[in-house]
Amino acid sequence: MEREYNDLIGDIMKQAGEKDNLQLKGMGKPLSKDYLQMDTFQHFQKIAKDAGYLPEWIKLQKEISQLVHSCSSEKDVEVINKRIKKYNKICPHQLQKAPISLEHLNKYKKVW
Repeated sequence: MEREYNDLIGDIMKQAGEKDNLQLKGMGKPLSKDYLQMDTFQHFQKIAKDAGYLPEWIKLQKEISQLVHSCSSEKDVEVINKRIKKYNKICPHQLQKAPISLEHLNKYKKVW
């Protein structure tokens, strides 16, 4: 055996020609000390937030909020309820919302 360990990911990147890109001087940043204090999901959330990434359900939530506040007809309500149905499929369970109605629009403006 040539090496003390197997570097499967390194081998794949080397074959793809990507490993050289990672070894350029100044590329990447050192890990912070609090890196070891969080779990993998918390790290992902922090990195994603710092990079400006928004999950699809949050983008949809903002869109629905704008639609609710500008709603004026039954046709608008139908469009919003379709968006709410899609939102409920992809958001965390505890954040799911009920469909809206034109009669109680002021109530929904406070919710959204």
